[in-house]
Amino acid sequence: MSDATTRQTEIEAAAFRRLLEHLDERKDVQNIDLMILAGFCRNCLTKWYKAAADDLDVELEFEDARQKIYGMTYDEWKANHQTEATPEQLAAMEASTQH
Repeated sequence: MSDATTRQTEIEAAAFRRLLEHLDERKDVQNIDLMILAGFCRNCLTKWYKAAADDLDVELEFEDARQKIYGMTYDEWKANHQTEATPEQLAAMEASTQH
């Protein structure tokens, strides 16, 4: 790998770590809100993280990827931070996927 490629990878990794830190700081933001506004959520990041490991032939269990993204087990996340979706959120989610 060239120095430029290595630096780009380092920058991208640092930005990804900062994204995870930001999401960890904003546990009040529900996945459904992220999906409505941005079209992705913590679950999407988990799937992308796992797929990247698979592409690189790195053995990684899905639950380990999920824990990396959520900063805790998914059961802990749901118990401590996930709220029931409101009718308004569900309607907004439905509308956001109609494009």
